Amino acid sequence: MSITGLPAVFIVSSFVFLFLLIIKIFHSQWWTPTRLQKRMGLQGIKGPSYRLVHGNAKEILNMKKEAMSRSKGLSHDIFPALQPQYHSWFKTYGKIFLQWVGTEAQLVVMEPELCKEILINKDKVYLQVKMHGFGKKLLGNGIGNSEGERWVKLRKLANHALHGETLKVSFSTYGIHENRPVNGPDSWFLNGLDRKLDSFIC
Repeated sequence: MSITGLPAVFIVSSFVFLFLLIIKIFHSQWWTPTRLQKRMGLQGIKGPSYRLVHGNAKEILNMKKEAMSRSKGLSHDIFPALQPQYHSWFKTYGKIFLQWVGTEAQLVVMEPELCKEILINKDKVYLQVKMHGFGKKLLGNGIGNSEGERWVKLRKLANHALHGETLKVSFSTYGIHENRPVNGPDSWFLNGLDRKLDSFIC
């Protein structure tokens, strides 16, 4: 091969590389998300439309800014202020909808029976997302991040610890009794919690 042929080979190979890179970007950023959105739409699952690169991230950010700028009254209904995108899209698209975080589709399920089925996951149909980095450090190795025998062990511990009778015994050791009201700044919470426990246990 002559020296004059080297620049031509370099130019052709760089054009081929650039062409393949453009195809890959087009496939990941546009083709796959729009195809997935159409397929989910055919199954009756709608959602906010996909936007290039950022998905619905800008829309979510704008909704949160708007929700934070509005005045908040004294109300226990804080869901529209904390998660305005879910509140708005739940009204628009129903209890099951598709949202986009970048090019990644997320299926949001707000139907209680279906959530229960997903969380029980007896047939191991629903894969659990593996946590990495900061998320793993933040959430640790609790029930939400465990699988198999470890999950069974932690679930048994949590069931025992959060059973009504166990909680009543724990509260009695802290001086919270059914007949004696608790005084102090937390009395309204603890007395109400004790009454709720009675209604669940009885």
